[in-house]
Amino acid sequence: MAGGAVNLAGEVMKFIDLSPTTAVSVAGLGFLGGVLSGFLGSGGAFVMTPGMMALGVPGIAAVSSNLAHKFGKALVGAKKHSKMGNVDAKLGIFMIIFLLLGVNMAVHLQEAIFSSLGKAGSNLYISIVFVVLLSGLSIFIIRDILGQGKKKKESAKNPLAEKICNLNIPPMIYFKVANVRVSLWFVALIAMATGWLAGTVGVGGFVGVPAMIYLLGIPTTVAAGTELFLAIFSGALGAFQYALHGFVDIRLVLLLYLGSLIGLHIGANATKMVSEQKIKLVMAVVIGMSAISRGFAIPKYLGDLKMATFSTGVTNVLDMAAAVSLYGGAVAGVIMIIGYVVQFKRRNKLDTQYVQSPGH
Repeated sequence: MAGGAVNLAGEVMKFIDLSPTTAVSVAGLGFLGGVLSGFLGSGGAFVMTPGMMALGVPGIAAVSSNLAHKFGKALVGAKKHSKMGNVDAKLGIFMIIFLLLGVNMAVHLQEAIFSSLGKAGSNLYISIVFVVLLSGLSIFIIRDILGQGKKKKESAKNPLAEKICNLNIPPMIYFKVANVRVSLWFVALIAMATGWLAGTVGVGGFVGVPAMIYLLGIPTTVAAGTELFLAIFSGALGAFQYALHGFVDIRLVLLLYLGSLIGLHIGANATKMVSEQKIKLVMAVVIGMSAISRGFAIPKYLGDLKMATFSTGVTNVLDMAAAVSLYGGAVAGVIMIIGYVVQFKRRNKLDTQYVQSPGH
């Protein structure tokens, strides 16, 4: 079985052609993903994984290489967020065991799908997971933003989080940094879901972060920082398990690092200059565009599996639409972040000039 997996990995790696253009594109994906990850606590992989797939990298190799990259990036991001007081280490420690269980389940399922259906089947599975979950999550966040806009005062917790935190299902645990008291069972469910997604598509934070915000009532910045702390462990375990079967491409990992470590600092610093409402808006835009991108890619994988028939012209148009929507959403998210930071600095400068002017 192990030998068969290694042979399959060898076949996968034949598809990865790292031309100079592809290498620069992967590094660029790393930068975009780094900015988004530092800002949102997640978001990098749901740009980087499909981005590499759009460049011709097999899905399972994109997922595994991104997990290896995620480990080192999370170390840097978690350290920076910890200095800003955004990491609840106690919450993270309680979640780790269940997180790793979810990762382990996902890796075995992903390898089984690849063994039976090959590259196209793996790509189709990953894309369907992206579309279903990202679409639902994007719609949920947009509804939340619009709902908050209609309220004169925003409560500390949304009604669903209040109900969950009031459910007294032992053991109940208080997390000081997050300032919530909640049942361990809800923490465990969120951790397992995050781990399963990390092992399946290379990112779990796009569910883990919103789940901590909307289900547990944790502040957005603390959820983002704690997710980066968890990503250290999910990235390490997932990468190790995939590497045992030869699916990790170290060239892709290093190129992603090249861009993401720069972007990560920009994104993490920006969280202190932007309101939670704006952070959620960026999250909704990037997640929604990523879902649309993977939706455009699905017909090609169905054709590869002989489940549907499409002309070459249609396939090419859909491939182009997938790339444009993916990169367009990522670039739009980064531009929004930079724009918010510029607005913040401009307001601060004007306030300083006003205070220093004569008569004030």
